[in-house]
Amino acid sequence: MAAHPARARRIDARVVVLSALLVVALLAWAGFDYLKNRLAGNGCDTTTPVRLTAAPDIAPVLTDLARTVPARDCYAVEVTASPSTATATALEANGANGPDVWVPESSTWLLQARDGGAWNLPESGQSVASSPVVLALTEDVAKQAGWPGKSPSWSDVLAKSPVGLPDPGRDPAAIGALLGLQQQTLDAPDPAAAFTEEIRKLSAVKQPYPAWPASEQSVLARKLVAAYPAAGVPSFDYPYVVLPRASEASRSAAERFLRLLLDQTATGTFAGGGFRTPSGQLLGDRPRDTRTDAAARPAGPPTPEGMYGVLQAWAGANLSARVQVLLDVSGSMAATVPGTGRSRMALTLEAATQGLGLFKQTTEIGLWLFSTKLDGTKDYKELLPMRSISEQLAAGAVATLQAVKPKAGGATGLYDSILAAYQNARQSWQLGRINVVVVLTDGRNEDDDSIGLPGLLTELGRLQDPRKPLPVIGIGIGPDIDSSELKQISAATGGESFTTPDPRKISDVFYQALSKLVCQPPACKK
Repeated sequence: MAAHPARARRIDARVVVLSALLVVALLAWAGFDYLKNRLAGNGCDTTTPVRLTAAPDIAPVLTDLARTVPARDCYAVEVTASPSTATATALEANGANGPDVWVPESSTWLLQARDGGAWNLPESGQSVASSPVVLALTEDVAKQAGWPGKSPSWSDVLAKSPVGLPDPGRDPAAIGALLGLQQQTLDAPDPAAAFTEEIRKLSAVKQPYPAWPASEQSVLARKLVAAYPAAGVPSFDYPYVVLPRASEASRSAAERFLRLLLDQTATGTFAGGGFRTPSGQLLGDRPRDTRTDAAARPAGPPTPEGMYGVLQAWAGANLSARVQVLLDVSGSMAATVPGTGRSRMALTLEAATQGLGLFKQTTEIGLWLFSTKLDGTKDYKELLPMRSISEQLAAGAVATLQAVKPKAGGATGLYDSILAAYQNARQSWQLGRINVVVVLTDGRNEDDDSIGLPGLLTELGRLQDPRKPLPVIGIGIGPDIDSSELKQISAATGGESFTTPDPRKISDVFYQALSKLVCQPPACKK
């Protein structure tokens, strides 16, 4: 039987309507996707943020270049200017909210931050610009050195004008200056002594400095005159470092931004900010006022060995120290010293308090006490956190020291305490200072559950780093001292021990030890 015509038309109509609705839905969905992509900005579902922290001198250039990132690239760079000292400190604290990328002035900051605790920080980065380290001169000082008739040299300036040197632990230009000075003293009969003497001359100059080490870029920005060294002095190399905390997306975007910075189209922006290319080439129209030397060629960043060497020399010449003190408070320290009416502890604390006056106020010092089970199962505990002597005195350190009492019945937990203090000092080892652990004790180890002398010596040997010296200075007083034990411990770290069976001579022994610490080579030969 044939289908009813009216019914067939109703079925066809329903099919047509459903098909039309399906087509409309598909078109609407496609239109939504199209609009979403358009609204997201040139096809980007999301825009990946890259947080970049840079040294203040180069941050404006990086900000300008960040604005040139095309929207279609789907990432945006936010540049923050921050002193490298602050950034390094934040990274050392392993802050979770740090940047994705860091661009300090110099690769020396990477080594310093790693030494300070940022162990996962890369040792190097990709240089995006450079600037020679020069001596910045006022016009008056420059004229004394022959300018503008000639471009003044470092020798000209050092012979006619005092030069100030900022703390090289906080200023990479000062590190470059130290390396330059070291080069100039190589032909002296005693190069090390001559270098130390030059350091002391620079250290004696007070601010405001008539001449000082700085980058060529800063000389241009402040309209000063630059004096260039004869020998190659490490330049600022502005390493671009993607930090471990960066997400995979931010890391990928950061690498794309780096390619933009290294592209020839970015060189004009860097040149306009007073910078050179990573290889040291000068681009753009440099004003011809003879304030800088376009022909000068900067050297690369310093080697770690070179940097550590000059900073140790600086620390020795200026007695800039970081001292971790370990003080014995075992029960035997309460014993009265014959002929004095005072305890071993009282005499030791008096000598220690007077010894603070031997150091510069900027020297940092921290103090731990030790006996047995002084802090739960630990034989040691902190009394004074690591601070500068000026801060310690302001915080009442003398009164805190004078209030220390021996632990009644406490034995001498020497080995474990020395190892813990040494490990702590190694982890917080600071560049540009004399780092040392000082142990004051009146007895030998009495903790049978300790690591033992062979184990301690093995661990101390494992912790040695020739580039980062950390000697133990042992000071032993009283008839119970094992001088051989203390000598072995000190020798394992490149240090020395000083002992006396007579506690009345604690002051003599203490000053003998500190004079050894104060007098660094080459002034005092080992």
